[in-house]
Order: sequence, then structure tokens, then C-alpha cells
Amino acid sequence: MYLNKFLSDKGLSRREIEVAQYVTQGLNNQEIADKLEIKEKTVKFHLTAVYKALKVETRAQMIVKCYQFR
Repeated sequence: MYLNKFLSDKGLSRREIEVAQYVTQGLNNQEIADKLEIKEKTVKFHLTAVYKALKVETRAQMIVKCYQFR
């Protein structure tokens, strides 16, 4: 619940938040794409927006930043 608010406050879209949540659950890009019924390229696009909003450069940094709000 707190993670949703944290990500929303960063200006992320609903879909970007979904992608970020799946990443924090340990899913890879293809698994996220399958779950959301979108292309892997679209997942990567959303992740780029998430990284920018959170001011991180890697998946690991994103997970660490999000973990404190889970």
C-alpha cells in the first residue's frame, strides 16, 4: 500500500506502478510482459520512466529504493 503511494507521488502512471511492483516481486521483464499482456519492449519503456522518476540507474537500485515502502 505504501509503495503505491510512494510511486504515485513520484508521478508514475498506474501501469508504471504495476511494472515496478512486479520487479520488486522478482519477476523478469518477460514475466511482467506476460502477466500484463504487453510486449517486453513496453515493459522496458515503463522501467525507463520508473528509473527516471526514482533517480536510479539499475534494477537493483530501484528495488532497494522501493523496498523501504513495501
